[in-house]
Amino acid sequence: MIKEYIIPSPGESINEVEIATWLVADGAYVEKNDELAEVESDKATLMLVAEESGIISIKAAVGQVVKVGSVAYTINISAEKPEKAKTEVENEVKVKDEVKVKDEVKDDKEVLSVKVNDSPLSESKIKVTPVAAELMKEHQLNVDDIIQGLRRISKTDVQAVLNAPQTEAIASPAPVSFSRETETAKMTMLRRSISHRLVSVKNETAMLTTFNEVDMSAVMELRQKMQEKFVVKNGFKLGYMGFFAKAVAIATRLYPSVNSQIEGDSIITPSYADVGIAVQSPKGLMVPIVRNAESKTVAQIETNIKELAQKARDKRISIEDLNGGTISITNGGVFGSLLSTPIINPPQSAILGMHNIVDRPVAINGQVVIRPMMYVALSYDHRLIDGKDSVGFLKTVKELIENPVRLLFDGNDPLEKVIE
Repeated sequence: MIKEYIIPSPGESINEVEIATWLVADGAYVEKNDELAEVESDKATLMLVAEESGIISIKAAVGQVVKVGSVAYTINISAEKPEKAKTEVENEVKVKDEVKVKDEVKDDKEVLSVKVNDSPLSESKIKVTPVAAELMKEHQLNVDDIIQGLRRISKTDVQAVLNAPQTEAIASPAPVSFSRETETAKMTMLRRSISHRLVSVKNETAMLTTFNEVDMSAVMELRQKMQEKFVVKNGFKLGYMGFFAKAVAIATRLYPSVNSQIEGDSIITPSYADVGIAVQSPKGLMVPIVRNAESKTVAQIETNIKELAQKARDKRISIEDLNGGTISITNGGVFGSLLSTPIINPPQSAILGMHNIVDRPVAINGQVVIRPMMYVALSYDHRLIDGKDSVGFLKTVKELIENPVRLLFDGNDPLEKVIE
């Protein structure tokens, strides 16, 4: 019995998608819940998962743009699962026998030599680390499987090996002094969408950027003091993004225009702060949303960010995770950026840019001292946000980060609460 499976809708208003890659071969036997393919829309990546076990027949090629609701593949659910090829089983057994990993080895520093049997490389040795060997064993992979999954070997790679000094093992490809090779790849639907949106921002908004600098001493001290307890309770380290997201959410209450959007001839001003956090994913930059950041604690925001960032890296981000947002934050500091002018994420009207923390001499109470300083930037649409509000907003964020205890009191000085 053959069943057809259609392209599901990634979200509202999305009518077509592009087949990014098939993770299985045409005619292969697939198990229920196996990941079959990555499908890209102009907003996110969707994973196609097998609903039944059987032999798959692919109906849409890689790179093909297909309509939502059209047939992506069929599965012959009556087909029996084929036995593994004898040579494949033999190779797996030999690899398992030759790769012996001690239980106490916890890192990738030790390297084991594994001979690849029954392959064109049988006269050479492949280097396999203990951790990699354990992972191969866990997922029932042999060395041939890994080699077949590597990128295409080019003329440059072969020439580099021929020119390299001969050693017992094949050395890493040596850098080539001169090369005239080029590689052409089609832009993904997501990348095309990002490109069009960024160009439209420059053309359709009156974008301006204002700057300030933040003394990170207090928040770094608080983070260091609470780090151990935070890790024990939450299972991951406390970062800086949660502090900034909370500060931004509080600052939007004082300067609501920064949290507003233009829709036709109207100005939409939400009473909440849905903060978009720019994260790098294998498919490019994405901005998942932390909903109602104004009502969450720093720890809750950090947990939310970690979950969203992991979904983006695992290519499991949904349209719902990306839709909406009233203001965004991007952190170029994790890549070493000292200063930048971030681009607004439409239809939002402002974006905060964080940067690298650098020890710099600053004047405090008439004395020159060394402090960990960060430049911050606010890019905003001047059609909607006046200079006074943009500067005041950024100054408020600065003051909250420099006195992070105020984040617990909606931006107010806790001493003022004592005497109220």
